[in-house]
Amino acid sequence: MTPPASQPPDRGHLLTEQRLDASRELDDLSVEEALRLINDQDAQIAAAVRGAIPRIAALVASVVEAFHRGGRLIYIGAGTSGRLGVLDASECPPTFHSDPNQVLGIIAGGDAALRRSSEGAEDDPEAAASQWRQLAVGRDDVVVGIAAGGTTPYVLGALRLAADRGAITAMICCVTGDDAAAAQETMDPWGGPDHLVRLAVGPEVVTGSTRMKGGTATKLVLNMISTVSFVQMGKVWGNLMVDLRASNDKLRDRAARILLQHCTTLRGSRDAALQLLDEADGRVKCALVMARRQVDAATAQRLLDEKSGRLRDVLGEPRA
Repeated sequence: MTPPASQPPDRGHLLTEQRLDASRELDDLSVEEALRLINDQDAQIAAAVRGAIPRIAALVASVVEAFHRGGRLIYIGAGTSGRLGVLDASECPPTFHSDPNQVLGIIAGGDAALRRSSEGAEDDPEAAASQWRQLAVGRDDVVVGIAAGGTTPYVLGALRLAADRGAITAMICCVTGDDAAAAQETMDPWGGPDHLVRLAVGPEVVTGSTRMKGGTATKLVLNMISTVSFVQMGKVWGNLMVDLRASNDKLRDRAARILLQHCTTLRGSRDAALQLLDEADGRVKCALVMARRQVDAATAQRLLDEKSGRLRDVLGEPRA
């Protein structure tokens, strides 16, 4: 027999490739039984994420430091992992009024891979080189590789290349310590990422389908990274989404309610709240300072800038 032209690496030892005993009869279950099985497995995800919080916290600290230096958070992945990174990055500007270039998501195969599978693109460890040059990735940036199995050549290569350019690197994966260590060994002489976040969610209900538990766990962690990083940057007041520009009806309504709750000078007038918001050019934090400190927009913005945008340091804590 003629041997195949290329031998793919054997990934059968990875936790993400193992079979889940509880789902061995999946195709013989009723619809409700299958749904309960998936739900039972999903219920274990939060505990796996909680176990990784110390490592996630260290990664967030690096991201906050990067933001203070004017650096960026860059996610990179292939397939589902890449799509999750792009999703989290794309939600930061509307949520936190952040610069669209502050958090970036890169997927193997480019934006077309968001809708159509381009899984073959993940096999090239050098593919990110041109992207890193275009983005001028450097020591002010944090590059987070996302790969459920921890072995994707595109992601590992991208992290090595980013480390060569001085960036802080991190890996989010869903494999055991031994699996992750084996993945790092393939990248010698690179010593591996600065931060390694392992999410021990176990085998998937559908064997190898890491869009399920692996994807859900990853989504939770990405939410945590971006949200807590921006909270640390003063983008939230209490638990209120105040660092946004009210640019549509939903956001104007939310902004007006925040202003009415926290500004007695508006005397409960929704019209007055909306007028104040317009005077602040839709900037909720600015409008709050204008009303509470009785100053114009320029002065309000100066007061915020003096406190690095932290509204608590300007107005104290929000009302309950």
